[in-house]
Amino acid sequence: MTQNIYKKLANVLDTLPNGFPASETGVELKLLEKIFTPEDADLFCDLRLSFETAEQIAKRTGRPLEGLDDHLKQMWAKGQIFGVDFGTVCVYKMIPWVVGIFEYQLKHLTKELAQLCKDYEETFGREFFTGDVPLMTIVPVEQEISSTEATLPFEQVSAIIEKGVSFAVNDCVCKKEHELLGERCDRPMEVCLAIAPVPDFFENHPFKARPITKQEAYDVLKISEEAGLVHMVSNTATGHNFICNCCSCCCGVLRGVNQFGGGAKAVNSNFYARIDADGCISCGVCADERCQVFAIEAQEDSYVVLEDKCIGCGLCVSTCPSGAISLLRKSAEDIVLPPVDEKDWYKRRAAARGVDYSQFA
Repeated sequence: MTQNIYKKLANVLDTLPNGFPASETGVELKLLEKIFTPEDADLFCDLRLSFETAEQIAKRTGRPLEGLDDHLKQMWAKGQIFGVDFGTVCVYKMIPWVVGIFEYQLKHLTKELAQLCKDYEETFGREFFTGDVPLMTIVPVEQEISSTEATLPFEQVSAIIEKGVSFAVNDCVCKKEHELLGERCDRPMEVCLAIAPVPDFFENHPFKARPITKQEAYDVLKISEEAGLVHMVSNTATGHNFICNCCSCCCGVLRGVNQFGGGAKAVNSNFYARIDADGCISCGVCADERCQVFAIEAQEDSYVVLEDKCIGCGLCVSTCPSGAISLLRKSAEDIVLPPVDEKDWYKRRAAARGVDYSQFA
């Protein structure tokens, strides 16, 4: 009976647009057993991707109202679901494996859980990063975008920051996983930014991210750029609530780009870098120290950008000692506008995967 509830939970997660494919070893079930009690798993399966109060959930599902709000709060604190506390009432919703449950295990990660996540990565990544609807959009180093470019808000880290009211920073869950497994790189770990449109959102928040000021958020971006970390946000035009700052040695998304192919199509980006052969001094900084996706290679007299691999992050531009690299906007026919918001992303992703998630919408 206990095993059945975890199989049910795995099926629910795989029915969601993001997916949760079965592995040959069943490691995904071991993951769920580690994170969820049977009671938690059963309640998760009754939730939706849209916010509801405990009263609404009880009325819709027939569950007893008594103790339900407390149970949901506990699941929120354990990173199994997402909630918002409005003071007088709390609302809750289910979340996918990525972005969602995996990231919210940051405060609960152990070496055993990290290893289970690592063991599941290839199964999950092989399906996830070869799809037609990317999870993330690359936001380039802003000062490297030409002043003549008419950029859109989701192409500017400053526009995303300026829309926020509350800010917090947390350790990167991918780096934390690799640290627990003895594989972490030497780049900064506390670089994951969270953004909310209301005041004091991260004070006493169950996720326990460290509240920071807007200026400190900009400082995190600067530190990340100096360390060669790629800015990434959700692949939507609106509703951005995080900025990830990632390296390909730890980040699941960038490792997925490199491991499972797809090149620049595995993430959304409207830019690419180009090297002026006449100005290039062949120092190799761009290829050896800055590019996270192996999109730059040496030729006889200079380095060259492989445009089909370039993700347009701008990190190579900002440290080129001869100023030979520029960031260019893709042609109109090569630009793929992101979904409007999370709901639109879910709709497109579900259509691409051929799943019907209407019962959880």
